[in-house]
Amino acid sequence: MPRYFLELAYKGTRYSGFQKQENANTIQAEVEKAFEILHRQAVSLTGSSRTDAGVHALQNYFHFDFEDLHPQFLYKMNAILPEDIVLKNIQIVHPGAHSRFDATSRKYHYCIYKNKNPFLLGVGFYYPFKVDVELMDAAASLIKENNNFFAFCKTNSQVKNFNCSIYLSEWIRKDDCIIYTIEANRFLRGMVRLLTASLLQVGRRKITLSEFSELFNGNKKCGYSLPPQGLFLNAVSFPLNYFKGL
Repeated sequence: MPRYFLELAYKGTRYSGFQKQENANTIQAEVEKAFEILHRQAVSLTGSSRTDAGVHALQNYFHFDFEDLHPQFLYKMNAILPEDIVLKNIQIVHPGAHSRFDATSRKYHYCIYKNKNPFLLGVGFYYPFKVDVELMDAAASLIKENNNFFAFCKTNSQVKNFNCSIYLSEWIRKDDCIIYTIEANRFLRGMVRLLTASLLQVGRRKITLSEFSELFNGNKKCGYSLPPQGLFLNAVSFPLNYFKGL
């Protein structure tokens, strides 16, 4: 039976997260429902990266196995799906391919704006305070030098270890926004929002660079977080030539 990778993007405002849950509307539930309407047959989707309630994605993936996919699959599915979810691409992959376990990295960004802007409502975090971006960038650079992220993980997370390899950690300016961008081999629950909130504390001089650095050395939680609406899953990466020749 052929295996497919399905690429999608979504605005997460109305959803209780990416993964299917009991008594909650999720991205996975909407895509599976649309699939069953089109094919009159249920399918089980496996997601690449779970995003929390209210979090958006410019790129995420499902994989699934299915025979006789509709020849106009993307067009028909997008016609059925709500307007805040779009399927961008579908391709056949190797039967053993796995959208979660084969991913080499994920990249997130968190968008913050200082001046009131109705067009950023729901897709950015309004933060009308003066911050030192150069200081925050110095703190962001420290993140790449560490791998223990216990302080930046939700307390109810069921993980075996808190180690992550960070490939990119920086602030960029775009129009009226400052955007924190981070790429890693894995992320813990709530990690990006907790990191971004802590960086803002550095930028407002509520904590020092030294105090921020100490959070990587102990068993103390950072104590700061941000709401979900400014967070985007930007990209999911796979090994070089992963999709070629299949």
